[in-house]
Amino acid sequence: MPKYFQFMVAGYYLYFTSFCIVECMHVHASDRRLTESGSAKFFVKENGDSVVQSQGSLTDREALVIKKFIKKNYREMYLKWREYSPEGFYEG
Repeated sequence: MPKYFQFMVAGYYLYFTSFCIVECMHVHASDRRLTESGSAKFFVKENGDSVVQSQGSLTDREALVIKKFIKKNYREMYLKWREYSPEGFYEG
């Protein structure tokens, strides 16, 4: 599963799976297996804001830290996403 970065943010890896590249850009967060099951999922908007679809096992504080990290780094993350998927940002 492609990771956006090799380091953890708030104790979680940020990644996407090869099964989910048909959706708009999003970020999974998990401290264990890099799968969709049980992970948190953030859809990313064109301005870097994110919408939590599933919080998984993240606390509210951890989710906030990750949302802030995404906002700060979404352009770089989007470049990684575009290597695998033609889909753009979340429009919702």
